[in-house]
Amino acid sequence: MPLPLPRPPALLKGLVTIVLAAAFAAQAVAALLPHVPLLLAATTVSLATEGVLYRWQRGVLSLFAKSHADITVRHVLRDLLLVVGLLRLGEQDRETVYAPLVAGLLAFYVLHCAIQAVSVLVRRTRTLPVVTRNIDASALRLSKAPSALLRRPGHRLLVFGLPATAGLLAAAPGDEPVYAAAGIALSLALALTGLGALLFRLLPGRRPAGEQEVLDWFDAWLAEYRPTVGLYFSGGASSAYQANMWLEPLAKTDGKPVIVLRERFMVQKIAATDIPIVCLPKVSTLMRLEHSTLQVLIHPSNSGKTSQVLRIPTIRHTFVNHGESDKLSSCNPYAKAYDEVWVAGPAARERYALAEVGVEDKDVVETGRPQLDAVRPYAGPPAGPRGGAADGHFTTVLYAPTWEGWDGNPGNTSVIAAGENLVRALLADPGVRLLYKPHPLTGSVDPRAGAADLRIRELIRAANRERTGARRPTVGPELARLTEELDRLTTTAFRTGADTVERMRVQSAPEPGRAEAVARATAAWEEAYWASLPESEHQIITDARPALYSCFNVADLLISDVSSVISDFLASEKPYAVANTSGLPEEAFRTAFPTVAAATVLTPDAAGMPDLLETVRHPEKDDLAQARAALKLRLLGPADPPSQERFNAAVRALCEEARAHRARVAERLTAELPGQRTEPAGDGAGLPTAAPR
Repeated sequence: MPLPLPRPPALLKGLVTIVLAAAFAAQAVAALLPHVPLLLAATTVSLATEGVLYRWQRGVLSLFAKSHADITVRHVLRDLLLVVGLLRLGEQDRETVYAPLVAGLLAFYVLHCAIQAVSVLVRRTRTLPVVTRNIDASALRLSKAPSALLRRPGHRLLVFGLPATAGLLAAAPGDEPVYAAAGIALSLALALTGLGALLFRLLPGRRPAGEQEVLDWFDAWLAEYRPTVGLYFSGGASSAYQANMWLEPLAKTDGKPVIVLRERFMVQKIAATDIPIVCLPKVSTLMRLEHSTLQVLIHPSNSGKTSQVLRIPTIRHTFVNHGESDKLSSCNPYAKAYDEVWVAGPAARERYALAEVGVEDKDVVETGRPQLDAVRPYAGPPAGPRGGAADGHFTTVLYAPTWEGWDGNPGNTSVIAAGENLVRALLADPGVRLLYKPHPLTGSVDPRAGAADLRIRELIRAANRERTGARRPTVGPELARLTEELDRLTTTAFRTGADTVERMRVQSAPEPGRAEAVARATAAWEEAYWASLPESEHQIITDARPALYSCFNVADLLISDVSSVISDFLASEKPYAVANTSGLPEEAFRTAFPTVAAATVLTPDAAGMPDLLETVRHPEKDDLAQARAALKLRLLGPADPPSQERFNAAVRALCEEARAHRARVAERLTAELPGQRTEPAGDGAGLPTAAPR
């Protein structure tokens, strides 16, 4: 498989466009003269440029399409100029010889349009109103997707039309129409074969179930599975992490969990889980949950489509957020739309009260952070002599800045104003091993953040090139084996060109025990990963693995910004520092952001870094240990009962409230309409139905 070229600058895009335009101009001149060598060369360059465009320059293709010069127009023009050149090569009465060839070309383009029309029909039959994962949907007659070549008009025209174009080119040097006829015949055969393959998929027994049949199947699945608690999520491709952090707590609840999504692409963005996943793009399909046994929906984020599901009166809704911090986003006024707001500890409850955004105190429930069960507690200072790296042991510092956010506040991220200074100060200490884990959205809004991030990475690479030290033996083969095993358990290999229907077919009900196997494989992989790294080598961590909490467990110190990262890190009670790039004095900074109360505050010039490292290596100099323990209790709540138990209790209580609400509604409707009876809607609740006649 060829490696993709780097994204070219605008100048290169313009150059490719000029080359293609020049090739067409040269082809036109050669056809009119006529000049066979120029005609051959110009056509060849034109075809080669088309290949470059489709392989590396998709943006230029979209510009051509907007200018009404799409692939069909370009291909017709290319073949037309070849025919003109052939007609002008010989005698005047050559129309009768080439008329059948022109008719064949016209027939080919008619077939191309027919294939496109049929491919649209096939795509519509394969666009189901419900997309699933981890559910056996074989009853819906799921099948493999048609070849990607048949579904992409540009690629299809290039491939199917290549024999015709090649035949016309071959006919030019010797004025041999037979070559053109053979090429056009082959193109016609390819087009007819493709059309037949697509028409075959429209036969009643070959296409997936229709819309109503799928909806009936979905209703039957809901009745059989009887979900009680679900995770509702809608968002962009880069926001999937907000849902993924709640997968494990959801899987450990007492009820029957389900994940409800709204965007089809998001089905594959959800991390490995055994929980059934349903994607309901249409509001009308979403409303079918109203008459299911689903009682509680958990919302890790707010989105425009959240308001649609909030209309369902039979379901109770709770907002859990995707991390808590002192930022305004952690007390969004949208939260008052939910029945309850679940927070980690008392600090979040106070935050909502102070924000006065309409969230009543009675609707706030403290559940802790179940995800943090994986964070190990503080186990003492870095191993080895307290001077640093004298015997090969290092103080591991995790620098995990957040991104710049949408509001342009300079205090959001330290990357721009302080990142390079912080990293230089850490790299200057020979006893420090740095783990740099930037937020995945860094630079997505402010280019300065992206540029600073790149400079930080280069500083780290340069430091690694200069640093020497004893290296522990690596476990390369073992790590490779565990990576392969973990990938096998957590990813699904799809055929190239697979669509959502084919993925539903492949991602059916999971094998029993897969979740436990994934947990074991993940733990083994993380242990092997950290063991494989040279202890003296700094690391830039941008992949999904290792996870942030795994980085917490190997770090002796965290440096971050005002974000949920520091709240979560407090579960370990290890030292942490926050970079103050807000422009506020330190006292005002601590007052404005309570999560900083137990932190060492660093200025943008990183002047306090040596003293900070000294307190990490010498715990007797750490004056903030008790403050961290107190702040942990305030931010995350008590350790007993465990957070997962408190989370489960909140789920049970809200489910009970949902059932009670259904029962009250059913009783009220029955009293108002005595001619009706009720049928159970699930777990003791009932909804009215018409009495039989």
